[in-house]
Amino acid sequence: MPGEVTVRDPADARWPVSIKGVVVADGHVLLLLNERDEWELPGGRLEPGETPEACVEREIDEETGLRVTAARLVDAWVYPVRPDRSVLIVTYRCQDLDLADGRVPPLRTSGEHRAARWVPLDACHTNPMPAGYLRSIRAST
Repeated sequence: MPGEVTVRDPADARWPVSIKGVVVADGHVLLLLNERDEWELPGGRLEPGETPEACVEREIDEETGLRVTAARLVDAWVYPVRPDRSVLIVTYRCQDLDLADGRVPPLRTSGEHRAARWVPLDACHTNPMPAGYLRSIRAST
């Protein structure tokens, strides 16, 4: 399958871990534009001693200003960022703690991304992004 990584020697299966969150509000999902001009889910690198849930909650706050809670594990997959580098992506469905009325909350964009936006769920496929993110979005809604 395209995008899959085959590991010949288990000792070579050492990838950075990135914990991502699927945040949905009013029929829209939160996406961020990265330096490769790909849209991605918010989140980031798991720090030593940190749980995956705490990681995604911290990263989403740092990147967008949203306070969320990790509700449930959605998916895990290996993404080959470049031919010589892969990342283990773990996605969680997240709930916005400040979302009281169901409306899309405002965002701020950190220096890590070029843009942040709420994308209608039925239009996610029109944005350039790795297939694993689309699968995670579909699996979480």
